[in-house]
Amino acid sequence: MSVYFCEGRGWKFDFTLKKQRYTSRYFKTKAEAKRAEAARREEILNPQNAQTNQTIPTDMDFLELGNKRLDFLLAYRTAKYYKANQQLFKSWASKWGALSCNNIERSSIQRHLLAKAKVSRYAANLELRLLRATFNWGKKEGLVDCNPTEGIEFFPVEKRERYTPSQDDIDKVIAVADHDTQDYLWTIRDSMGRMGEVNRLTWDDIDFKARTITLYTRKKRGGSLTPRKVPLTERLYQILLRRYKNRDKGKPWVFWHRFWSRKQGEWVEGPYEDRKRIMKTLCEKAGVRYFRFHPLRHAGASTLENNNAPIGAIQRILGHESRATTEIYLHSIGQTEREVMNLFERVSQKNPHPNPHPSDKKGVATLH
Repeated sequence: MSVYFCEGRGWKFDFTLKKQRYTSRYFKTKAEAKRAEAARREEILNPQNAQTNQTIPTDMDFLELGNKRLDFLLAYRTAKYYKANQQLFKSWASKWGALSCNNIERSSIQRHLLAKAKVSRYAANLELRLLRATFNWGKKEGLVDCNPTEGIEFFPVEKRERYTPSQDDIDKVIAVADHDTQDYLWTIRDSMGRMGEVNRLTWDDIDFKARTITLYTRKKRGGSLTPRKVPLTERLYQILLRRYKNRDKGKPWVFWHRFWSRKQGEWVEGPYEDRKRIMKTLCEKAGVRYFRFHPLRHAGASTLENNNAPIGAIQRILGHESRATTEIYLHSIGQTEREVMNLFERVSQKNPHPNPHPSDKKGVATLH
């Protein structure tokens, strides 16, 4: 039967024509669903007679939506974001892959998230965020007309201040690294670039005459690679100049390696994608608390803020679209806050509490 009823949702059509499946949104009555089906069949068989202003909401299997979403992410988003979605889609497909998107109940998603939250609320919130983005993307592309995650709230979590290593700890880690890795870490530290931005650096991105480095990020609206120029420190200028003079002229990248590609089944040469293990090894060797590459950006931003650098300049160097994002990085106690608290202390001392504590009358020592 091409028209059928779903408890609590309504009537919809679902038919196959010319080896292509067509489904609809839910209608209140069976008659409405039948009329919509007839109109859709007519549109398919006689497209020249179809009304140009008539659009029938569509639906598809969740597995198909997931594959289309992954294809989009692979083309327009970062490799890291693509992989995060790819891993989660495997677990989602095992639950809802055979269902059409309109048949996925919100209660089913809630049960899935509640089970995840028992292990980690952060992980559950991440799944909700990515799953919601998938359905919203499908609606935007006209592939589906529903988002079963609507109305599901994020789990409350305890927000903790991100650990930012001290300059001394950063120096210790760099000191125990080999020369090539030292250059890599100094480039991240002095440019305050993201790891991915430094990984994709080519020699065309370095302007020795203007003393600038151009970093490209996809963390912008639309997902396109967006450039920004950052002035070179003298230290970074000397490091990159030395590497440029000693470079392999057949390689365009500033940092590259030779590695075995499982996908290609052979040795290949190219830029780094990730260097997960190296920082753990270096931190253990240096005897400092473990941190990865991203805290180097936080440390640099905090150093600038503590020395009264304008927040607008810090925002441009970090490549943030929003000032609010930059302020997240400036979590250290700056000079302004210290001056305000010193002012508070001076004013408080001028206006002591008029009534002494009862213990003072008994001769009990108090702290001032």
